[in-house]
Amino acid sequence: MFKTYMYPNLHLMLQRHIPLKSLNTFGFDVEASLFLPIADEEILHNVWKTNLLSMSSPLILGGGSNILFKDNYPGLILQNLIAGMQVAKETENHIWLRCGGGEVWHNVVMYTIQNNWGGLENMSLIPGTIGASPIQNIGAYGAELKDVFEELEAFDMLYGKMVTLRADDCAFAYRDSLFKQNGKGRYFITYVTLRLNKNPSVNVKYGDIANILEQWGISKPGIADVSRAVIHIRRSKLPDPAELGNCGSFFKNPVVSKEVADTLCATYPDAKRFDQPDGTAKLAAGWLIEKAGWKGYRRGDAGVHEKQALVMVNYGNATGAEILSLAGEIVEDIQAKFQVNLEMEVNTR
Repeated sequence: MFKTYMYPNLHLMLQRHIPLKSLNTFGFDVEASLFLPIADEEILHNVWKTNLLSMSSPLILGGGSNILFKDNYPGLILQNLIAGMQVAKETENHIWLRCGGGEVWHNVVMYTIQNNWGGLENMSLIPGTIGASPIQNIGAYGAELKDVFEELEAFDMLYGKMVTLRADDCAFAYRDSLFKQNGKGRYFITYVTLRLNKNPSVNVKYGDIANILEQWGISKPGIADVSRAVIHIRRSKLPDPAELGNCGSFFKNPVVSKEVADTLCATYPDAKRFDQPDGTAKLAAGWLIEKAGWKGYRRGDAGVHEKQALVMVNYGNATGAEILSLAGEIVEDIQAKFQVNLEMEVNTR
C-alpha cells in the first residue's frame, strides 16, 4: 500500500510505492518508489529546490503508452497533468493552439476537428499525451508532429528554469528528437503550441485511407472524414490497450540505403518500401517481422499481435523483461534473415 507524505516546507505531495499497472499501457504490475503529479509549473520549481531531482533518477510519465518497465522503478516519477487548450494567435489562414502537456493527444485532435482546423487528422487515435508528442516526433499516415509544430515550453531540470524551444532546437527526425538524444530526461514539457490550417486540405495518399473513403462513398473528404477513416483503420489493426496490454508500434520502420532496399526487393518482390527524398528507403518493419514468421507468435504471456506484427503484446501476466527478451530475438532474426537492423520505438526503464 503506497503512502502520501509532504516534503518538508515545499508543499510537495509525494507518494511512495505507488502501483503503475494502470499508468502503463502494457499493464505491467510494477511500482514507483516515489511519485509526484505535476499540475503546474510552480510544482516543478519547488521540486528543483530540493535534492529530489539529483538523488532519485526522475522519470517523466505522460500516458504511459510508449514505455516498457522491466521492473519496479527505483526513483521518482513525475506525471504530467498540466491541462488546458487555448488559441494563442490567429491570422486569416492559421490558428496557433497552445496545449498543456498533460492533455490527451487524441482529445486535442478531436478538438481541432470540431473547429475545422487542419493538420492533426492523420494522427488521430495515437495514444499518449501532447507533452510526449515532441519526444517521439509522433506520426502516422503521412503526417508527423514536426509538420504542425510551432514551439514548446519546458522546465529545464538541469538549470531549474523555463525555456522555449522551436522546431530547429528540437532536432526532429523520424521518431526521434533532442529529447531522445542529448536532452533525454532533461526537459519537462509543460506546453506545446501547434500551427493549424483554417482552410485545410486533406492527405489521403498514405495507407488505406483512400480505399476506406471510397468504400464509404466519400469522394470529397474533409478532415473529419480522414480522421474517421484513420480511426477505423487503427481500430481494425491495433489492439485496445484496455483489453490487451501493448504500446502500439514497438519497432521503427528501418531506413536503409537504396542498395540494401534494392537487394531485398530483388529477393522479395512483395517487400514494402518507401523511397525517401534523400535517396534512402524506408522499409515496413511489420512486413519484415511477418515474413520472418513472428506474427502471432506467443511465449507464455508475451507475444506478437496476430493482426499487426509491429505490436508486442502482454496477454496478462508477462513481465517487461519477457517482452524485451522476445523483442531482442526478433531483432536478431531480422538481421540474420534480411541484413536489416530493427530499432525499438519503446522506451525501456
